[in-house]
Amino acid sequence: MTPESRWAMQTFRASDGLDLAYVVDDFTDPWKSPETVILLHAAMGSSKRFYAWVPHLARDFRVVRLELRGHGSSDVPQGEQLSGQRLAQDVIELATHLDAPRFHLAGSSAGAVIAQKVAIDYPDRVSSLALYASSTGIKQSNQDQSKWVTRIGEVGIAAFMRETIADRIDKGKVDPGFIDWFIAESARTPVELVARFVAMMRDIDLSGDVSRIGCPTLAVVPGGDPFHSADEYRHLLRDFRNCEFLVYEGLPHNITDTVADRCAQDLRQFLLKHKQAA
Repeated sequence: MTPESRWAMQTFRASDGLDLAYVVDDFTDPWKSPETVILLHAAMGSSKRFYAWVPHLARDFRVVRLELRGHGSSDVPQGEQLSGQRLAQDVIELATHLDAPRFHLAGSSAGAVIAQKVAIDYPDRVSSLALYASSTGIKQSNQDQSKWVTRIGEVGIAAFMRETIADRIDKGKVDPGFIDWFIAESARTPVELVARFVAMMRDIDLSGDVSRIGCPTLAVVPGGDPFHSADEYRHLLRDFRNCEFLVYEGLPHNITDTVADRCAQDLRQFLLKHKQAA
């Protein structure tokens, strides 16, 4: 890999023909073979949402930021090309493309649900798992995402995100310009794709399968999340066999954006602790 390619958006072709985008950030010592950590963003997100994580992680790990199908610069899936199984397979195919037989995996919100499915379906590939603001399925939320889809259809993604921003971001903890950027980035996702993605994610319930996950797991949850209380998160994640649990008190749902540095620092410490697992 040339130095220039470290910052460039790249693509690989999934086995069903879609071109999926990703970014690799690698500032490890060039004479070493770094372990890989793959980051999965939330719905209506992209690889850019992890921009602040990279400086904390990329000195010790090869950091790979995948753009989920239909998001960012990745191709929009058609029909059966959008499923939980397919999204998990994308992660595995990307890791294989990058010659990473084993890797660490971290996800935010819906991305963390996908990460769990990867760990369940491909246990020999995942060295450790980190979940941010995630239960074992979005339908367990205290909010009805079908109403989100209806509202998005009425006013568009940007207006919907601005209406619900307090559920997602603590405005007192971010630069004012970040809110406008966050909303504009979210609005890049096609409305039709959001409707299909939410419907697909609501069909995923991993509660009966997560006990099969044997790798070390870090679960970080927001204490002020309108979707779940900290106690609800603990209950929903109770069946993980090897799980460390952190609560960020008082914060709404999108902790990976609001307190990105804190999230990345906690992930780095967790990864360094389990680095020899790869």
